Amino acid sequence: MTWLAAATTGATPGAAGQAIGYPTLFLLVFLGALVPVVPTGALVSSAAVVAFHQTAPLSLLFVFVTASAAAFLGDIALYWLGRRGMKSKNGSRWLEALRSRAPEERLSQAQGKLADHGVAVLVLSRLVPAGRIPVMLACLMAEWPLRRFVRGNLPACLAWAVTYQLIGILGGSLFKEPWQGVVAAVALTIAISTAPTVWKRVRS
Repeated sequence: MTWLAAATTGATPGAAGQAIGYPTLFLLVFLGALVPVVPTGALVSSAAVVAFHQTAPLSLLFVFVTASAAAFLGDIALYWLGRRGMKSKNGSRWLEALRSRAPEERLSQAQGKLADHGVAVLVLSRLVPAGRIPVMLACLMAEWPLRRFVRGNLPACLAWAVTYQLIGILGGSLFKEPWQGVVAAVALTIAISTAPTVWKRVRS
């Protein structure tokens, strides 16, 4: 990825590098929304670090627009595929993938919160580690139409992109070299994503 290469070498990507970097960021975040194994938060934070060190004033804005649009479209595509699976007699591999990543306890909690608070839960689900898939599956089981999911998912993706971009800006502001900021941002995103699991194990 252009940003990661720039962060490693300490160089600032030029216009050609940015032209490659933004589509790459879009593609990786979009795929990460469809297949939740790509660390999309770390990607956005890393891109924000490098953008922070660039002289181009709109670099951070471009990262935000690219990341939020990719996350939004990826979520919509996954929800649409999930709805098709719900209507199919045999289901679908996308629906099964969603169910495999939503433990019964977390799904039950998501269904209860969704029934009580509606769209607000969907907005917050992207900010909670491992919260997006259970809430999305709860929306599918509640038979939310695609239009209603879209209305709630838009602010969710905007808030998600802002949050991880701020993490990147923080990492970029603490260090002179972009690669140092990338390391700090990635470490922070990993800590945030693993904190609930670690805390649950400590309590048990």
